[in-house]
Amino acid sequence: MTQPRTRVPWAALAALAGLTAGTVRARRRLAAVPVLDLSPDASSPPRNEWHLITARGVDLDDATLRAAVAHAERTGLQVLDLLPGRLDTERALSLLRVLDPSAHHYARTAEGRGAGHALLVAEDVRRRSGIGSGTELGPELGTELMTDELHTLLKRLKEYAATATGVAIAPGLAAPTPDLALRAAELRAQGLPPGLVATAQLAGLALLLRAAVADRRWGAAAAALYCLQPVLVLGGPRSPLRPADLPRAAAARPLHSLGAALRTAVSARPRPGPSPELEALRPYYTAELKAGTDRFFEDRRPNCPWCGSGSLSVRTRVPDLFQGKPGRFTLEQCGDCEHVFQNPRLSLDGLDFYYRDFYDGLGDGGADVVFARMSRSYRGRAEMLKPFGTPTAWLDVGTGHGHFCDGARDVWPDTRFDGLDMAAAVREAQARGWVTTAHHGQFPDLAAGLAHRYDTVSMYHYLEHTRDPLAELDAAAAVLPTGGHLLIELPDPESRLARLLGPAWLPWFQPQHQHLIPVANLRRALAERGFTVLAEEHGAAHQSCDFFGAVLLTANRLAPNPYAPWGPGRATPARRAFRAAVQTVSLPCYAAAAALDGVRSAVARATDGGNAYRLLARKTPADTEGR
Repeated sequence: MTQPRTRVPWAALAALAGLTAGTVRARRRLAAVPVLDLSPDASSPPRNEWHLITARGVDLDDATLRAAVAHAERTGLQVLDLLPGRLDTERALSLLRVLDPSAHHYARTAEGRGAGHALLVAEDVRRRSGIGSGTELGPELGTELMTDELHTLLKRLKEYAATATGVAIAPGLAAPTPDLALRAAELRAQGLPPGLVATAQLAGLALLLRAAVADRRWGAAAAALYCLQPVLVLGGPRSPLRPADLPRAAAARPLHSLGAALRTAVSARPRPGPSPELEALRPYYTAELKAGTDRFFEDRRPNCPWCGSGSLSVRTRVPDLFQGKPGRFTLEQCGDCEHVFQNPRLSLDGLDFYYRDFYDGLGDGGADVVFARMSRSYRGRAEMLKPFGTPTAWLDVGTGHGHFCDGARDVWPDTRFDGLDMAAAVREAQARGWVTTAHHGQFPDLAAGLAHRYDTVSMYHYLEHTRDPLAELDAAAAVLPTGGHLLIELPDPESRLARLLGPAWLPWFQPQHQHLIPVANLRRALAERGFTVLAEEHGAAHQSCDFFGAVLLTANRLAPNPYAPWGPGRATPARRAFRAAVQTVSLPCYAAAAALDGVRSAVARATDGGNAYRLLARKTPADTEGR
């Protein structure tokens, strides 16, 4: 007689596993957050070099302020986020999901995320960041901010106190009643997409409901753990956080979470019509586009810029899938050396037009979030040099805001890191302290004045942006002394996914990437300039963006923002509905793409293959050059 098969309650088990892991992680993070010592003998009078900035409705008493100053001075902090001891339950749990695990001192490359209620700021950081200076860089001191504005301010201040930003719990500090209508704005200020957050919440509730209906006892256990989670994390006599709404929030958590997710989703929907920020830029773009886009391109060249061969074929044609600016771009490939390049390439005016509002202006915040989340990549780049020497002076070419230099200090704390970039952001990198000296301009133009001042030069995802990568390699050879090291990282045009995803392969990155160089070509070019390649990495250089990027670019292609200042500035109701539908359908696609990228990254590292590669080369002594 056949025995009936036992059905495994997968939904309930998945919910229980996720809730258990989340509970343990939240308790550990909460235990890592220090609590202000309010005893009189631990206090010290506030000093003039400290400034307090609070959100509306937050009132800090003198004893808490003195304790906060004493804590900051004792622990070497320059920016201290104060977490209210009576923060409401759901915001406390949300904060513990994203809080830097080290808590008391944020990691160097971690994002500045806090409660958004009160900030203590040292005068040196205030001065360097421009806060209170009457400029657009920050608010005037003494001005109360909205919670989302304080989140944005903390992220900015963290950039000027990379290793001196932390959080502490202020037991007596009460939090004002949260305005649920502003939840989406708060999430955006923390660098979290509210649509994805709401979707994740709803998906979790759906899984819980599925488990409760189908798996009975196991489902009931998962539902019970979900309701008890706030008490398990925040309850108990020793808990430093004591939310007044804890019993109520725990008892009605499923309904409360459903309402919060729906309100977040509704408030995350963009209002129809262009924003004043976008409209302010429209006159410039209208004037620039009046004569069309043909003037942004040079004449098509008949031969390969790398080897001179005339055997060319079209690799792909693609519009601007990032910003949606007008224009169509062609990448051609050499049949002899397989070099891929933009043909016709952008003129200098074209580069100015298409770069504008990508890394600065409208795109400043988004680009900064992306770069700030690459700490693993920065460490890997810096550690590549470990077997071959200790750098003394390191020049990072194309440094932008200096994110790599900041992250690399964890690997090389005694090395001087300088940065070079044609964008004014390099001066901001110096103001933040992420680079010691900022060089503003084109590398080939500045090379003569930098000769032999550095023993290490790096070019991370830089050469592909340049008009003449061979001239950039000449500049590196001129700057480095014999025995100096050159590190380069580039997207790999030979990646299999480049053909699979076609125009939606993110590393094509049109219109910014003008050259995509096969690794064999770069090896030969380095040898011709007196360099010996010491190490090569592919899997370690892989960037987890292929499938997620493909969804992003496809969504942008199907439904570009009509209110962009280079767009029509208006949209019919049908067009708005289509764009909303594309964005809604994209949300689960992003989740699936992120999972695929995780698998792809694991495979890339296991097989040493991916969408990018790194080379480390040493400048050869004169008597061995050419061997």
